[in-house]
Amino acid sequence: MTSCSKQIVHSMHEYLDGDIQEEKKQELKFHIETCADCKQHFTELEKTIALVQSASHIEAPAGFTSRVMALLPREGKKVGIERWFRHHPFLTAAALFLILMSGGFASLFTQEDEHFAFTKNSELKVENETVIVPAGAIIEEDIVVKNGDIRIEGSVDGNVTVINGERYMASAGNVTGEIEEIDQLFGRIWYEMKSLFR
Repeated sequence: MTSCSKQIVHSMHEYLDGDIQEEKKQELKFHIETCADCKQHFTELEKTIALVQSASHIEAPAGFTSRVMALLPREGKKVGIERWFRHHPFLTAAALFLILMSGGFASLFTQEDEHFAFTKNSELKVENETVIVPAGAIIEEDIVVKNGDIRIEGSVDGNVTVINGERYMASAGNVTGEIEEIDQLFGRIWYEMKSLFR
């Protein structure tokens, strides 16, 4: 690089770009003829421009891009998953909500799994975790039995739901609503959700 002023180097660039004024052009020519460093620097700049212009028509061989991409290291699984989460925030939030809710329901059910419970009604009888609708009795409400069985000898004017248990119908037993037995986790989750929104 030349030891002359930066103005001279700036004038060289203006000359090569074609933006130099005639007065500065004459000063530059005179300086280049008298200064060996600036003449060498100017010649190197001209050669560089000529090389770049001659290389402008060169094209990459066919398939060059695909070969370079194939040689790059593969993206890690973690990066792909993180990118998907960033591009789908609503689905991520919905999935997280469902996971947390199902975990909450599952813990709720595992806590309740061991306890026998049923709908309180003075006409119902209980024997060894079996709820009995006595013959001749008419229960006018829904009956839910958890972790036990139900035997229907009378009539139920409503729905009967048995969770983790079985139902037995006597020949005279009658239910006007639906009879539902739930013994799987997802069935219980669906039942609890229906009950919640009811």
